Amino acid sequence: MSLMSLTAAKLGKKIKDREVTAVEAMEDALKQIQEKEPLLKSFVTVDEEGARKRALEVQQKIERGELTGPLAGVPIAIKDNICTEGILTTCASKILYNFKPTYSAEAVKNLEAAGAVIIGKTNMDEFAMGSTTETSAFGVTRNPWNLEHVPGGSSGGSCAAVAAMECPCALGSDTGGSIRQPSSFCGVTGIKPTYGTVSRYGLIAYGSSLDQIGPIARDVTDCALLLEAIASYDRKDSTSIKREDYHFVKALKSDVKGMKIGIPKDYFGEGLDPEVSSAVLEAAHVLKEQGAIVEEFDLCLVDDELLTSKNSSSFGEDKIHPTRYAIPAYYVISSAEASSNLARFDGVKYGYRAGEYEGLHQMYKKSRSEGFGEEVKRRIMLGSFVLSSGYYDAYYLKALRTKALIRKVFDQAFEKYDVIIGPAAPTTAPKLGKSLSDPLKMYLGDIYTISANLAGLPGICLPCGRDSKGLPIGLQLLGDCFQENQILRAAYTYECARGKWNMPGAFLNRKGVIKDEETV
Repeated sequence: MSLMSLTAAKLGKKIKDREVTAVEAMEDALKQIQEKEPLLKSFVTVDEEGARKRALEVQQKIERGELTGPLAGVPIAIKDNICTEGILTTCASKILYNFKPTYSAEAVKNLEAAGAVIIGKTNMDEFAMGSTTETSAFGVTRNPWNLEHVPGGSSGGSCAAVAAMECPCALGSDTGGSIRQPSSFCGVTGIKPTYGTVSRYGLIAYGSSLDQIGPIARDVTDCALLLEAIASYDRKDSTSIKREDYHFVKALKSDVKGMKIGIPKDYFGEGLDPEVSSAVLEAAHVLKEQGAIVEEFDLCLVDDELLTSKNSSSFGEDKIHPTRYAIPAYYVISSAEASSNLARFDGVKYGYRAGEYEGLHQMYKKSRSEGFGEEVKRRIMLGSFVLSSGYYDAYYLKALRTKALIRKVFDQAFEKYDVIIGPAAPTTAPKLGKSLSDPLKMYLGDIYTISANLAGLPGICLPCGRDSKGLPIGLQLLGDCFQENQILRAAYTYECARGKWNMPGAFLNRKGVIKDEETV
C-alpha cells in the first residue's frame, strides 16, 4: 500500500512513531506523481530536488526532537498562485511562466514551521479565473474519478492531486468557491475560512476583498489540522484579523445534539440536479438522526427598514434573495478588483515580455495580449468597463450595495441557525470542454458558493454520495463569521455517520486502467 493513501494525520503519526521517515514519505509521493501525472496533469511544477532536500532536513529535526507536531514530515502541494521562495509560481499563466518569488507566503511559512514538506505547485485556472482548471496555460487537469471530466476549479489541481493520492493534502485559494466546488467534483474535503483568518500575504491577488487561502484534504480531521497550522494574525496583511482562538482540532467531536441546521429552500429550486438534491437532503437527514434540529427556511432579507432604504429600492421587491443577485454582484466586484490587481503584469519587471515591439506602450500591449489567456482578458475588460466613468455608479457601487445586503441576509439567518446546509455545486463534474464553450453557464455553476465569499463566511465541502455515473457529490456547510468550529463539528459528525469514503487514487495508472478502489 502506498503511503500516500494514508491521511495526513495517519502518515504524520507513522513518521512520529518512527515507523517510516519523512524521506520515505516524500519518495513515495514522487513515485505516485511520476506514475499519475501523464494522465492527470495536477502539477505545474514538481520540485524533486528541493523536496528531497527539505524532507531530509525535516527528518533530522524530527530525530532531534525539534519537530513534534502532527504534520511533521508530511508532503503537501501548494496551489500555483501562492508564493514559494525559489520555486516557480506562475498562476498557470504564460505571463508569469518564469517567475520565482524571493519570499514565501505566510501560510506556506506556517506550514514549514509545522514541519510539512512542500512537494510542488498545483495546476489551476489561470489567475484563479475559472471553474474547471481548463484555462491554465500549462494544460488541462483531469478528474481522477473519470478522466473525461473536469476536476472543477480554480483549485482543481490541488483537489485532483489529493483525490489521486499523489499527496495527502494541499493548499488552495477560494475567491468564489474555488476550494469548495472542486472539492465537490473530486470527492475530497476543503475549507474556505472566514475572511481574514489566514494571511493573504504571498497570495497573488485576483479579488482582494474575496480571496482566502484554505486547506484541501481527504477528511475533516486533516482539514482541521491544516487550518490550525496556517491560520494566524499577520501584520503584513492589512486584512488579517487577530482572533481569540485558532484551535480547530478541538471541534472534532461527533456530537450535534441541539445544533440548529437550516436548509434554504432557495437552494433546491430549478437548475439543481435531482441526484445532487437527493444526496444533500439525505445528508441533512443523517445529521437530524444524530440529534440536530433540521428545518427548511426562506433565505431572504425581510427587514422592512432595509428594504425601503435607498440602498435596496432599486431591486423593486419586498424580499432580497442572495441566490438571485450573488452571481452578478460577484462577477462585477471580482472583475473590477482583477482589472486593478493584474495591471502590474506589464512585462517590465518580471514575467513574460513580447519579443518584438516598438516603444513602451506597444511593449505593454503586446506583452499583456500574448501573456494573458482569453478568460483573464474577458474579466479584465469587464472590470475596466464597470470601473469606467459613467458606469462606476451603475454597476460597481450597486454591486457593493448588493454585497452588503447579502451579508445582512446571512446575519438574519444565523440569528436562528448555527449552520446552513446545501449543495456545493448544482451538478457533478461536467465533461471536459463543455463549460468553456458557454462561459455564462460556467459562471452560473458558482451559485451556491459565491455568497460565502461576498459575506466573508466560512464554508466546508465534503463528499456525501455519488451520482449514477459514479461521480462525487459534495455537501456544503456554511457558518457565521469565525464559527469554523461549528461547521467542523457538523462535518465531522456527518463524516463519522457516513462511514468510510472510497477514493479513486488507487486505480489510476499510466494507461488509465481502473483497478480496485481504495478506502480511506
